Amino acid sequence: MLYKKTLHELMDLVKNKKITPKEVYDSVLDRIHKKESEINAYVTVFEEYKENASGGELLGLPIAIKDNMHIDGKPTTCSSKILSNFVAVFDATAVKKLRENGATFIGKTNLDEFAMGSSTETSYYGVTKNPWDTTRVPGGSSGGSAAAVASGEAIAALGSDTGGSIRQPASLCGVVGLKPTYGRVSRFGLVAFASSLDQIGPITRDVRDAAILLSIICGHDPMDSTSANVDCEDFTKYLNQPISGMKVGVYEAALKDCDNVVQKAMDDSIKILESLGCEVKSIELPHAKYAVSDYYIIAPAEASSNLARYDGVKYGFRASNFDDLKDMYIKTRSEGFGDEVKRRIMLGTYVLSSGYYDAYYLKAQKLRYLIKQDFDNIFKDFDCIVSPTTPTEAFKIGEKADKPLQMYLSDIFTIPANLTGIPAISIPNGLGDNGLPLGLQIMADAFREDVIFKVASAFEREFNLRDKLPLD
Repeated sequence: MLYKKTLHELMDLVKNKKITPKEVYDSVLDRIHKKESEINAYVTVFEEYKENASGGELLGLPIAIKDNMHIDGKPTTCSSKILSNFVAVFDATAVKKLRENGATFIGKTNLDEFAMGSSTETSYYGVTKNPWDTTRVPGGSSGGSAAAVASGEAIAALGSDTGGSIRQPASLCGVVGLKPTYGRVSRFGLVAFASSLDQIGPITRDVRDAAILLSIICGHDPMDSTSANVDCEDFTKYLNQPISGMKVGVYEAALKDCDNVVQKAMDDSIKILESLGCEVKSIELPHAKYAVSDYYIIAPAEASSNLARYDGVKYGFRASNFDDLKDMYIKTRSEGFGDEVKRRIMLGTYVLSSGYYDAYYLKAQKLRYLIKQDFDNIFKDFDCIVSPTTPTEAFKIGEKADKPLQMYLSDIFTIPANLTGIPAISIPNGLGDNGLPLGLQIMADAFREDVIFKVASAFEREFNLRDKLPLD
């Protein structure tokens, strides 16, 4: 039953020579063999254990990687037909840092195609199911990583977050998901969706594991021009500290968009924070209500540019029957991309086109600045901001598949952190009426992950769902 344990528990057991890393790997692999046909958390599973001779802090323990990050010599599909035959030739920087710190890798997890989605229903490799209720979605786009960690198919995993893609599935699967400050973790080797929004982060079963992994993968990288030149630190030192006297802002205006069970869990969370000595007050974020609209101009515009490289010429899928070069482009992209990716490419191309750039894209960037100003003003007086992670519990598979606007609103609480570049975490904060997990989001100012870990670990000591995870 080693697959049930947290990363830090296993690190202690390996360090004290009570177990071996291979025993952990085999335990997780057995769990994958038992559950994968039901959950579909992986695109690729690495059946063979390869010992990591570096020793390192992670001591050979297995980590799962979202299938939009490169592992040298392994497929990187982004859950898309257009990259179904692509094999990476180098490690992403985050993967390299894990490897250098002793990690082994157990597989590449499923995601919404090119990370575009909130349900992991758009994958070329099939829908990932929520391990709490397999008729429901696990969230997205890092649904495979979150479902794997929640079900015991992974001890911990990396995901990527462009508009909530780590935090939203973490919430719906009852685990911890952290989006670091933009630039805190290198994006080198992460297949780009929206370059000014994408960020890599951990998905784990508790806050300590998230702190351990962030401490390893963070740091400046000359291979990424947006990587911040900020010193790495050991974030575990911020755990288990008192938070009495901290000022916490609640964006109550958005709660009206939530289900009743989410509102109740939020009320209970506020009471817990107050019992820990926090000063909790309602705040105003005047422009945050426009964040979803803003995001769906900026993100598709960047996606349109980033995905132009997939044309069947250099790598990836190429259509088999075509008349000329233009016909090859058209057929390759028509056959290689799914509907959601096509929708976002077309939307992005439109807002960047002549005559519409100023009307849409330029205005969206100005609005993004106003949203950032709102958060900057709040952080002058408050240590952090709390909100629900998602407005609902996990919805049924297929429920929103043909309703893209409803699907987009799943990220109403998570998108602002990407637009402003600030760090945010989702931690479990209750179960809804259907016995499904809900999440509390904690946001702090840029490069103040220390605040997030202090508050999250204090809250977790009072309330956590780990014993209720579907690990049996």
